[in-house]
Amino acid sequence: MKFLRRNSTEPTTVADERGNDERTSAKEADPTRPKGRPTPKRREAEGKKRGPVPPPPKTQREAFKRMRRNKPERRRAAAERRERMMAGDDRYLLPRDRGPVRAHVRDVVDSRRHLMGLFMPLVLVVFAISLVRDPLLQQLATVFCLALLVTMVFEGIMLGRLVNKHVRAKFPDAGERSLSLGWYAFVRAMQLRKLRVPRPRVTPKDAARVG
Repeated sequence: MKFLRRNSTEPTTVADERGNDERTSAKEADPTRPKGRPTPKRREAEGKKRGPVPPPPKTQREAFKRMRRNKPERRRAAAERRERMMAGDDRYLLPRDRGPVRAHVRDVVDSRRHLMGLFMPLVLVVFAISLVRDPLLQQLATVFCLALLVTMVFEGIMLGRLVNKHVRAKFPDAGERSLSLGWYAFVRAMQLRKLRVPRPRVTPKDAARVG
């Protein structure tokens, strides 16, 4: 009887072993099947490649040392950003300066000389004269300031019309408002040429080429 029992259990054991072998071979043959654990995210994988993140500074002195150590790198990065902005790279410009339409407006303004560009220096001169205790000089300074303001307003209106004319001719599908373009040109014309951001790409000699 014992002999019969052993023989009856042997086929079951052999069948179990065969089933395990078949499952193992199926996993090896099909690499796309799940491995029993989630696939690591890209951020986690990159973090492992880059190494551990340095611990935060424990003291204020340590934080100051880190800041001083990274200061040259920040200066170089800031200098590079400013240089690209001054060169007119759209990626580094302010939103108000981006786009081919605004670049063309700047070219139109920079290709001409404007009395508005002398506004700030002349205002300083008028202010210095007004400090002198001379009624005649003060009256002259007031009249000169009023005349300068009237001239600036007239020149700004003419410049706005000129800029809109050039923009509509070169960019007929431009959706910017005329008042916005005129104000943008007026503000740039009031700045000294050396202080304009981005720096001018053209000179007054290029007025015929610009438009």
